[in-house]
Amino acid sequence: MKKLFGLAAFLLLLTPALLAQEHYTEGPVWRIQLIRVKPTQMDAYLTSLRQSTKPVIEEEKRQGMIMDYKVFLKETKNNPEDWDICVAVEYKNYAAMDGLAAKGEAIRDKIMGGKQAAQQLGEKRAEIREIISSELLQEIFLK
Repeated sequence: MKKLFGLAAFLLLLTPALLAQEHYTEGPVWRIQLIRVKPTQMDAYLTSLRQSTKPVIEEEKRQGMIMDYKVFLKETKNNPEDWDICVAVEYKNYAAMDGLAAKGEAIRDKIMGGKQAAQQLGEKRAEIREIISSELLQEIFLK
């Protein structure tokens, strides 16, 4: 009787996952950052992204660490505290993120000239922007 009850409980716990898979298939994973740029600093921030971040992300893409990336500019604001720019990086799946920090640091150090240069860039960026949110999302494809 205990085995039957245990099996029934297991099936009840598994049911939501099985039903969810009926509706969609799992796609890539996206890391997104929503960023608010301080007034009059948009040009400086975009220049920083183009000169420092883009080469690192392009190398990560070339090496197959990421699939793609996108940068979105928000044209409408709901309030003064809203975000301005979204940076999205696409990974094949969650497993593709294993060991990513060490590999990314090696690329960053090669392109930017070391950890200290990256820290200085981070400090400069903190003066001109604020990260509102950093999220990890899984894309799904409806069946």
